[in-house]
Amino acid sequence: MPTGGARAAGAGSPGPVPHDPRRGQAGGVEPLPQPHAPAPSGRRRRRPLRWVAAVLVLLLVLVGGRLLWLYHDVNSNLQRVDALSGAADTPGETWLIVGSDSRSDGAVADGTEGSRSDTIMLLHKAENGQASLTSIPRDTYVEIPDYGGEKINAAYSYGGPQLLVRTVEALSGLTMDHYVEVGMGGVSQMVDAVGGINVCLDYDVDDADSGLVWDTSQGTCQDVDGAKALAYARMRKSDPTGDIGRGLRQRAVISAVVSKAVSPATLINPWRQNALVDAGTQVLTVDEDSAMIDLGQMVLAFRSASGAGLSGAPPIESLDYEPGGIGAAVLLVDTTAPDFFAKLREGTLTESDFNQTSS
Repeated sequence: MPTGGARAAGAGSPGPVPHDPRRGQAGGVEPLPQPHAPAPSGRRRRRPLRWVAAVLVLLLVLVGGRLLWLYHDVNSNLQRVDALSGAADTPGETWLIVGSDSRSDGAVADGTEGSRSDTIMLLHKAENGQASLTSIPRDTYVEIPDYGGEKINAAYSYGGPQLLVRTVEALSGLTMDHYVEVGMGGVSQMVDAVGGINVCLDYDVDDADSGLVWDTSQGTCQDVDGAKALAYARMRKSDPTGDIGRGLRQRAVISAVVSKAVSPATLINPWRQNALVDAGTQVLTVDEDSAMIDLGQMVLAFRSASGAGLSGAPPIESLDYEPGGIGAAVLLVDTTAPDFFAKLREGTLTESDFNQTSS
């Protein structure tokens, strides 16, 4: 029996201590995890980034699908013609851009029969990267293969795109890599497809042949729709510089359309894109080998030439050359500007090489 109030071991104690999961091996107490502890901040930040990445991937897929659809739609619906001569390649990349002057489109009724090349532009990107845009006046005196001396626009009338291509090749010393033709009536559709353009003219005009009425009291630069842009591009007889002035206006119209076609307002607007594609595929005719990518490269070269000021007519010796049998023609310097076309081929043209007129 224990004496003097002494207790046996464990007497009166609460007994064995139950296992506590919070205790470590050293007997310390570990805190229980909080039931709603916040996730680490790094994980919280990654979730919005995942959403952004997912949205970007979706946008890329949609944009890529849209571009593929446009590419297929343009290539499938472009009108094509056997135009190229098959001559040996020359350095650089060359486009012949032609506006066919068929009045069958109903845009202007002026009694002209058949089709002629109302607009002839030679776009060349030389090996050194220089791009130039040469407007060849439609009355330029040239040697047309198999026909002899004539105005250059007669080549289209005699033998269509192929003969015109051969004629321009003989004139320039360049082989045409691409042929692009736009019916002049199509200018109206293209302008309307981009929502109109702004063009300038600093004198009053009331021209019955083209249908252009221009009142400078409303400003020398005006916003115009397709119908007025077409009249502006076609007007010649009321222009004191004739074909030279008309060439300037035609390039101004094309430049304005190109600028609006590649502007953000068009690139982010699928409805305007569709209108532009519909208009373009209805009025454009290209050679059998050209595709949408070639048209894209043409647009870039066109913008480069225009931006550098390397556009205009070759140097002219006479606006009233009369060789006999064809009426008054445009005679290029040194018949027919050999130095100019040599510089064009080499990519060494300057702004001063364009639009020189001796008489």
